[in-house]
Amino acid sequence: MAKGKKWGTMLVALTLVGALFAGCSSSNSNNNSSAGGSTTSEPKETATATDQPVDGGTFTFSSSSDIVTVNPLFVSDTASGDASYFLYANLYDLDREGNVAVEPWSLAAELPQISEDGKTYTIKLKDTPKWSDGQPVTADDVVYTINTIKNPETGAPGISSYDKVKDVAKVDDHTVKITLSQVYAPFQYTLASSVVPAHVLKDIAPKDLQANAYGTDPAKTVTNGPWKWTEWKQKQYLTFEADSSYWGATKPHIAKVVYKIYADQNTEVQALLKGDVDSVQAIPVTQVEAVKKKDGITVSQKPGPQYEYLGFNFKKENFPGNYSLFEGEKTRQAIAYAINREGIVNNVLKGTGAPLNAPFLPGTWADPGENATSYDFNVEKAKELLKEDGWADSDGDGIVEKDGHKFSFELQYNSGNSRREQVSSIIQSNLKDIGIEVKTRAIDFSAWVDQNLNPGKYQAILLAWSLNTPDPDGESIFSSKYYPPAGQNQGFYNNPTLDKLWVEGYSTVDQDKRKEIYNQVAKQISTNLPYVFLYQYGTPQGVGPKVKFTDADKPEPSLAYGYFFHIINWWTTK
Repeated sequence: MAKGKKWGTMLVALTLVGALFAGCSSSNSNNNSSAGGSTTSEPKETATATDQPVDGGTFTFSSSSDIVTVNPLFVSDTASGDASYFLYANLYDLDREGNVAVEPWSLAAELPQISEDGKTYTIKLKDTPKWSDGQPVTADDVVYTINTIKNPETGAPGISSYDKVKDVAKVDDHTVKITLSQVYAPFQYTLASSVVPAHVLKDIAPKDLQANAYGTDPAKTVTNGPWKWTEWKQKQYLTFEADSSYWGATKPHIAKVVYKIYADQNTEVQALLKGDVDSVQAIPVTQVEAVKKKDGITVSQKPGPQYEYLGFNFKKENFPGNYSLFEGEKTRQAIAYAINREGIVNNVLKGTGAPLNAPFLPGTWADPGENATSYDFNVEKAKELLKEDGWADSDGDGIVEKDGHKFSFELQYNSGNSRREQVSSIIQSNLKDIGIEVKTRAIDFSAWVDQNLNPGKYQAILLAWSLNTPDPDGESIFSSKYYPPAGQNQGFYNNPTLDKLWVEGYSTVDQDKRKEIYNQVAKQISTNLPYVFLYQYGTPQGVGPKVKFTDADKPEPSLAYGYFFHIINWWTTK
């Protein structure tokens, strides 16, 4: 359930927008946005259809990253989220504008009833939903899911969205009453997420859930969505087949979904051009024009809800001699000035993005504008700040040092991501110019998540967050309350001022007051810099000629997983 921000798995991330869609996930932030310099290509006639849907057929999409798990308790990366999208129904869904909505495929029967004081939410479930093993979806599943996520022993990445829950009670089989300990403005978006089967998992100790076969073994993973999981050949493909006993009033037209995994994004594009896959969610910008020239393929470059960043790790144990290189605020600011973000946007993203100064996407109500500090490319300013912070090249080897420690660190990113490969090289070159040595390292995404990102074992990362909802709350990834394993602050960042502001920001439903608070957040976070915020960007999607949908059901790039928007209504032709 509750995945807020996620690491991306494709040209981006994190989200775990990284393979997220990291980008990791926690339950908030902006996705209705526009970025300067981005472009959108109008769908070709072959991408939509006015003829009648047909049942049957196969839809094949690609990724350069394998999944980690489809257990909703632990999904925090885009690859896993993509797979889960086909397998699970949400309590509530989001409409094209990012509003919480009840759809025919939602578990809830109506929008949540919210008490006058904003602390009590009553959810009424439909009486028709069933799990793939035939058992009904009931209030017990909702109660179990919420209590399990908020239990620190579980280690669920969505804990920050549920630790404000004081009590969750079953009123009857189809009614749940949730009482919060305080006002939590983004909570309605938290509920736009899936649940897990209590009858399958309730006897497993919370600390053992992540290692359980549920979520990694198709035969042991009970789901409640339009498709059920039939196979996973790691590093190659996953398959999902329409559930013949699916409970929804709207049935899926597509009989089989194949999730193909390729070595890198360039190989994905070749598969799309050859017709081996029907959708690529992350076309490298260098190949967009070539894909557009292929008859029958629609390309959308509308900006998405994600931003990329250079993330610092503040835990001393990750560095030789327990000497953290990133402790100094001026040091972090020097790195920000030294990176040519505008050059990256122009030369790598080809203009399909815009520099970003704080974790709020442009064009949304929380956009801080000039309240956030901007770092223009300025090598001399960077050198000056390093010197002020005590860094100097005393031995003339081109690398600055301090207290006997060379400023040399490893920058990790996910392999197969052509954009990150280019950006990491630029960062390496830019920082060399100010006396900082960067050693880049590409790692397979699923291994990276388990071994480095989740436990916070790295020195610096190049990753992105995909923001799953329109709310700007970022507590789960920036607050000291949420260090691993029970949170998404993998860099162990600690800023008491920000910790307090995040709480103030979600403790009122008055949007004007919230905007004032997030302006303060933007100023503080862009000055103190847990990350160097690089840019908002889009992930160009290509859809092949076999895929059909009406205009009402076309992909919506502004939403997390919007490239599969209303896919239950899509169909394929031969």
